[in-house]
This record gives sequence, structure tokens and C-alpha cells, in this order.
Amino acid sequence: PTLPPTSRVPINRCNLPAQILGSLTYQRHPAPLLIDGVRDLHHAFFSRLDAIEEIEGRAQLFMRHMAAHFSLESPLEAGLTGKGRGRADYLRLVRGWSFDSDGRDGAVLKGWVESRFGLLPRFHREPIRSPEGAAYRRYMEARTHGLYNTNALEAQLDLLYEFCQYELARRYPGARHLKLFRGINRLEDHEQLDVGEGRTRIVLLNNLNSFTNSRERADEFGDYILAMQVPVAKIFFFNQLLPGMLKGEDEVAVIGGVYEVTVSSL
Repeated sequence: PTLPPTSRVPINRCNLPAQILGSLTYQRHPAPLLIDGVRDLHHAFFSRLDAIEEIEGRAQLFMRHMAAHFSLESPLEAGLTGKGRGRADYLRLVRGWSFDSDGRDGAVLKGWVESRFGLLPRFHREPIRSPEGAAYRRYMEARTHGLYNTNALEAQLDLLYEFCQYELARRYPGARHLKLFRGINRLEDHEQLDVGEGRTRIVLLNNLNSFTNSRERADEFGDYILAMQVPVAKIFFFNQLLPGMLKGEDEVAVIGGVYEVTVSSL
């Protein structure tokens, strides 16, 4: 099964088109994903990271770099005036996603995935099956409200993703996949493109999804467990990336597309 045309856009801002990075072939044979210009713009920062051995030290440097580059502690210096979400930043978005993935912050994150990787959301409070439908317009309204009068939120997310990829490479040298799990209650709620042998399914996931690296934790969220090999390049962030980023659940945010999953019941 291939990535349906209604689930992607023809252009994005990374080194591979959506048709490739969202495919089953990509899951099996991943390659690095690079958002246009981010590593070049912040090359000095990444060079400084190379010299730091401690995970905590790299996290602190990242947070200081974000605060300085985007003037996060002084919104007026960034040119923000009047009412709006001037205090919204990458950490608030991530925490908002953890609280409600279908809320305003979730819409901003899904919109970032759409912009950077070309994968359209398949669900935001309701199924989205076409960019021409009413459900997509409602999602776009939430995304627009979430971005209005903010401080380069999507550029902040660009750097968060690239830092996450840097950290994963440091913590899991040479790894191309991580095995992750997701608890669900109804298989019918997921778009199944094909049924493989035994418990294997080919599914089309939303463009951004919550998984966990703990099967025991996934048991708490549903009667069925989806297990899959996730390309490291499709991990957007995880709860241990930064201090206080996410609390509990061992959450990992996974960029979507077509995946082969194994389904088991409790």
C-alpha cells in the first residue's frame, strides 16, 4: 500500500518528498530527514553540543540557545505587541499536546508536520479525509488561532526536531529504528490499508501520534497494543529529551505515514 494522495501535499521543507518519507518502504529502509536550512543556520550551536558529554549539559545548552535566539524571555525584543500568544513557546506546545492532542496546540504541531514533511493530518477532533473538506477547514482555523501573534513558533519546532535527532544519534549510536507501542480501544478507529499475515496490519497513521517506549505503559491506554519499528528520523520529541518537558507516560511523538504494525490484545 502507498501513501494516499489525499494524505499528502506536493511540496514540503525537508530533503525527501512526502510520498517517500510517508511510505512503507521508508519505514523499512529509513534515511535521515533534514529540515531545510536549520542545521546550517545553527551550525555553531551543534558544534558546541559535540563537546558536551553529559545529557543534562546538552539539554541546558539547548534551552539557553532557544531562549537567546528567539528572545523567549523578552517577547517585546522579538517584536511582539498587543494581545496574542506572545508567551507561547515550544515547551508550552509540547505540554499542550500531552494534555490534549486535539486542542489548539495540537493543531499547531500537526500543522508544523504538514508544512515541514508534507503529511496532512488524518484526525483533529474528527476524521479528516480531504484538504477540501469542512473538517480540514476547522483544523486550519485552530492552527491559525494557535499561531496568531506568536514568536516564530514553527521555527522553534524546527530546532526542537533537529536537537531531538541529534540527541537520539548520541544516545543510540547507529540505530535506525526504535520499537514503540501504542494502546488503543478500537482497531476500527485506525485506517487499515492492508491485512498481513497473523497479527500484522498496514495502517495509515495521523501525521503526528503519541507512542510510548514501554509496553506496560501502553497497556494502560487500551485493550489492544500496536507495536512497530519506528524510524529514528520520525521521532519528533520524547519525554526525556529535556528536563520537565513531559511528565509520565514515557511519551514519544511520532511523525505519521504508512506503517506496518503488530496488533496484540491484553
